Amino acid sequence: MIYRNLQSCLDDLEQSKQLVRIDTEVDPYLEAGAIQRRVFEAGGPALLFTRVKGSSFPMAANIFGTMQRTHFIFRSTLKRVEALLAAKADPAALLKRPGLWPDMLAAAWHTRPKVVRDGPVLAQRTRISNLPQLVSWPKDGGAYVTLPLVYTERPARPGFLGSNLGMYRVQLSGSSFAPDKEVGLHYQIHRGIGYHHAEAIERNQALAVHVFVGGPPAMTLAAIMPLPEGVAEVLFAGALGGHRIPMIRRPGQRLPVLAEADFCICGHIVPGVHKPEGPFGDHLGYYSLTHDFPVMAVDEVLHRNGAVWPFTTVGRPPQEDTMFGTFIHELTAELIPQVFGGVHEVHAVDAAGVHPLLLAVGSERYVPYAEDRQPQELITNGLSLLGTSQTSLSKYVLLAAREDEPSLSCQDVPRFFQHVLERLDLSRDMHFITRTTMDTLDYSGISLNQGSKVLWTAAGRPRRVLGARLPDLPALPPGFGSVRWFAPGIIVVSGPAHAQPRDTHDPGMDELCRMLEATTDLSGFPLVVVADDAEFCAASWDNFLWVTFTRSDPATDTYGLHAGIRCKHWGCSSMVIDARLKTYHAPPLETVPEIERRVDALALPGQPLYGII
Repeated sequence: MIYRNLQSCLDDLEQSKQLVRIDTEVDPYLEAGAIQRRVFEAGGPALLFTRVKGSSFPMAANIFGTMQRTHFIFRSTLKRVEALLAAKADPAALLKRPGLWPDMLAAAWHTRPKVVRDGPVLAQRTRISNLPQLVSWPKDGGAYVTLPLVYTERPARPGFLGSNLGMYRVQLSGSSFAPDKEVGLHYQIHRGIGYHHAEAIERNQALAVHVFVGGPPAMTLAAIMPLPEGVAEVLFAGALGGHRIPMIRRPGQRLPVLAEADFCICGHIVPGVHKPEGPFGDHLGYYSLTHDFPVMAVDEVLHRNGAVWPFTTVGRPPQEDTMFGTFIHELTAELIPQVFGGVHEVHAVDAAGVHPLLLAVGSERYVPYAEDRQPQELITNGLSLLGTSQTSLSKYVLLAAREDEPSLSCQDVPRFFQHVLERLDLSRDMHFITRTTMDTLDYSGISLNQGSKVLWTAAGRPRRVLGARLPDLPALPPGFGSVRWFAPGIIVVSGPAHAQPRDTHDPGMDELCRMLEATTDLSGFPLVVVADDAEFCAASWDNFLWVTFTRSDPATDTYGLHAGIRCKHWGCSSMVIDARLKTYHAPPLETVPEIERRVDALALPGQPLYGII
């Protein structure tokens, strides 16, 4: 089945009983988002809200809420896309598999957008205030577009080949924006639109922007696809969608319009104007706070007849965007060795918020004759990962050598941690990069977009037997306590509330390390984590990963037993990570009991969510 627009996809999902209509009036303020999250958590169907409070447009959610449904949506084109990517990964092997050629050629043909003169999206006009005003979390600064397809082209060389399609959040309302005339455009560092914006600034001109909402489902996946720089997402959308994407070129307009989009917000970034955007409950599980971002002046809002407003909500993972990441990993797994020489597998850990933690399996072949292998090529691999594509936003990068355990997979997180901690030489194998760029949404660093990164590289023989039970510990400093054994080699300690300013070490953590040094033996525990609530942190791997890696900055929050610096290289005998919420962190997301009770009511007998949640 080829979906040329959103409606054909929704119709097919409904006919196959993978979509449920909700005809009860639903409020886009908190209620719609809460319903979507609960249904996703239950592994439920896609949703179509036919009566949206304050808007005449229906809303659709949870379209990609399960891997089974995502595969179903792209069932007719996956084979072709896989053939195209296989050709990219290994062109020589393709010559031996002529059966793939028809699929590859079909996918390649569909990458070319089709220029048309008219399309359904031009049928009607509306205003920003008439659109569904989705507010997902109680402290959000206004209504947002959460599945926006933000399209720009290079000012110096317009055209599809130099275009960028990204999912950058768009704030529709808020006290700082002129109603119906302005929206906020938040894009993070290392995003393609940034290069276009920089070029427009250099030319002293406004950057034309189109925000598509809805349209072919392939456009949504293409907008978040980590494609190499210079490869336009709209080309990939054609291959994944199974048809040439129709784009309308209108006389006198700098940008084309997606013909089958449900909505198109046409405008431009106002040169030199920035306004506060946010807060917004984001995919790390915290609010991203208010900061100045570019303002997009709205020229017009187009929509097709029968337009549907698709949306998702994000929050502490897993959420619907987890499915996006898993699907993309499936498509790109074979390309990893081509993009990163010597790297065989990567895993941006969703439970840790994706960018905070990257696991990788690489090769260690620099000195194959050495009696005791040590990390050398792995360091090159790590620097490559931190210098290319979206992996460059990673904060903690853990690398293991495939030669030590050929069956090791970084998808098996507990086993991977055990393998690394058994081999990590803490005096040698941790490499910090300080005061560098980091993910815009991560507030653990020393300022917005700035913090540190660290490589943990593990190769060679096991260097320790990891502790399998809680060790005997000395009396801890005041405020510390409630010690939990979490996993082989890892213990978690509850700590007092953090009270230090940003970019500052905590003397209390230094005191903890001194007292731990007095214990009889911590050699089997290379990792100690200090959390606000040790019981919560140690309750599951999801909790441990989320707390440890979203709430710590490697340089600021890594302490150590018997720590020292030799020729500017820091090392220790056991590392201690301060994973408490800091005084400067953004607050974690919390649900609203009243809203949750309203969702519960929709699950009672006779109500639309009965039997679903």
